[in-house]
Amino acid sequence: MLVHPEIDPIAISIGPLAIRWYGLMYLAGFGAGWWLGLRRIAKAPPERPAAVTRGQFDDLLFFSVLGVILGGRLGYVLFYKPAYYASHPLEIFAIWQGGMSFHGGFLGVLIAMWLLARRHGIDWWRLMDFVAPLVPLGLAAGRMGNFINGELYGRVTDLPWGMVFRGAGDAPRHPSQLYQFALEGVALFALLWWFSSKPRPRAQVSALFLLGYGSFRFAAEFAREPDAFLGILAFGMTMGQWLSLPMILAGLALFAWSAKRAGAN
Repeated sequence: MLVHPEIDPIAISIGPLAIRWYGLMYLAGFGAGWWLGLRRIAKAPPERPAAVTRGQFDDLLFFSVLGVILGGRLGYVLFYKPAYYASHPLEIFAIWQGGMSFHGGFLGVLIAMWLLARRHGIDWWRLMDFVAPLVPLGLAAGRMGNFINGELYGRVTDLPWGMVFRGAGDAPRHPSQLYQFALEGVALFALLWWFSSKPRPRAQVSALFLLGYGSFRFAAEFAREPDAFLGILAFGMTMGQWLSLPMILAGLALFAWSAKRAGAN
């Protein structure tokens, strides 16, 4: 049995200013996406240039940050606690209290990329195929932030690597944040980076992201403790699994559509 190290969630404190590890993890995630994006642009062959130019990439990063933060917060409000925030609307803006949803952030990025594509006259699917491999390392950083905070821990387990988290009782639990770090972050990044390294039909990289993330998240939810205010929902599934199912189905449908379209051409 292991014990969570109980890391102070505040990384740096200067007077009244407190910089939290979770915020630093978000910064690291965006930094990784920025570096990978610049690398993809620089290494793209002349006959197959990247979907965006170096100048457009700066706009892409700005729009992505807005999409993640606004979408992630609104997604949490709407998907997880709509009744609570309807009664406490001003707390919607209290992001420092926690509460972000990947699925909301994902929708926020989709909208942000649609706006960017319209602004610069870029094909939206090409843009999304460019963005998809840049995302997983950011997801990995976010899950590491969850682990540092000792939040979103797993269900009780008797496995030897079970971990006791403060505020979760004395029973060892799955370190599910690390499972998600490995699956949604590292494994998904490796899969997408490899797949996108060669020419693929339009929208297939995006389809693989949907399918890969949805499947990894669905599997990880079996080890993750459901939110106390939601619990287990219909058919024994969690909210995370219900939100991941449409991603899996959309990924399969998009992959089939892309392959059919490529075959017709």
